[in-house]
Amino acid sequence: MMELTPAAIAAAYFDALGRGDVSTAMGLLDARVVWHQPGANRFSGDHTGIEGVGALLGGMMDVSEGSFQLSVTGASMVNGELVAVPVRFTGTHTRGSMDMGGIDLLTIRDGKIIEVHLFSEDGRAEDIFWG
Repeated sequence: MMELTPAAIAAAYFDALGRGDVSTAMGLLDARVVWHQPGANRFSGDHTGIEGVGALLGGMMDVSEGSFQLSVTGASMVNGELVAVPVRFTGTHTRGSMDMGGIDLLTIRDGKIIEVHLFSEDGRAEDIFWG
């Protein structure tokens, strides 16, 4: 059985994403998860529920022509139910490419991710990439 600490849930989530196991990653989200996507682009704003987050991620895969990838670049930092994870995300499409670092901040309660805040190192470049 999986350990339910915030650190263990975050590790399982990012491990699943790294393997391309979207089903397992989505299963770690609470049904009422709120995803805060930064910036001023087509994906910016709050996305609620597993269906809303699934639509967001599916849209990102479509726009990036299936190339969007996320990888963990360092140790997670835990403060109670908050887990900050340094990441690198990349993608390409016919109009350009994106490769930058950021921080994903997960709020984890009762073994589920209930909230996600994302921070990228170059918001302007990310906005240009996503359009």
